[in-house]
Amino acid sequence: MKKFIKSLLAFAAFTVVFYVIMVCVWGSVVPKKLNLNMMYRIGSNGHMNSRLKEAKQTENVDILFLGSSHAYRGFDTRIFKEAGYNSFNLGSSSQSPIQTEILLKRYLDKLNPKMVVYEVYANTFCSDGVESSLDIIANDKNDAKSLDMAFRQNHIKVYNTLIFGFYSDLMKRNAKYKEKADKGEDHYVKGGFIEKDLRYFKNVKYDKKRKWEFNPAQFAAFERNIALLKKKGIKFVLVQSPITPSLYQSYENNNVFDEKMKKYADSNYYNFNEIVRLNDSLDFNDADHLNQNGVNKFDHQFIEKVLNRK
Repeated sequence: MKKFIKSLLAFAAFTVVFYVIMVCVWGSVVPKKLNLNMMYRIGSNGHMNSRLKEAKQTENVDILFLGSSHAYRGFDTRIFKEAGYNSFNLGSSSQSPIQTEILLKRYLDKLNPKMVVYEVYANTFCSDGVESSLDIIANDKNDAKSLDMAFRQNHIKVYNTLIFGFYSDLMKRNAKYKEKADKGEDHYVKGGFIEKDLRYFKNVKYDKKRKWEFNPAQFAAFERNIALLKKKGIKFVLVQSPITPSLYQSYENNNVFDEKMKKYADSNYYNFNEIVRLNDSLDFNDADHLNQNGVNKFDHQFIEKVLNRK
């Protein structure tokens, strides 16, 4: 029996080592289009690589922005600088609370903000967060916190990408990589904001009603994030950035999400879909994201109604 157990353990160890080696080889030689269960994309959409490199060189900011692409495409650090606030935008594509948690653990003490503006989009509380995890794995240095994030998500694509991420870090495959500030219509702005070439959204009417279907794991991570901010004694506000009125109104249970957010922040929760008046066609690039005209209106309203009030 003991011999059988030893043999089984040896086989398991061999299998794990062989699998890790094959993942590293596969990720190195197989075209990305064929890597269905791995997505290692350094310098992908959203300039996360540039943002994290800058975050490592930044400290003692007045305002730290967190959240999804609504954050890094919605809070223009230049506008806040003009208003007298030194800010940094640590948003990332599809960032859900699970990824916000790892970013807070890595960068909160370094950035040392006086206030955190946490952008909360209902859709990120519905997702599994895999897309954002892959973005962080490929564009940041991986460590035990990366493992913790992967175990919480328990997804094969995250595991494979993380294995290749550790291998890439060890071999310094990306040591010389430098992301371009201008990529297509996107332009990286110092402080983490992404400005997009001005365009106007062709309005779409959403006739079919729908509901947000929330993921309990995301709310659990969100509660840990709020607890960390409170433990550090950092002031925070929760903000729902505007999406097109037609898209917003197509969801029947927006009030449910509002009530959940109020529970965590009470008077420090602001749903700007209900506050600022924007035009679907004139103020948006697409159904989810403001164009620069919309950003200007939103940010000035935010400064007036939230920061100046405080």
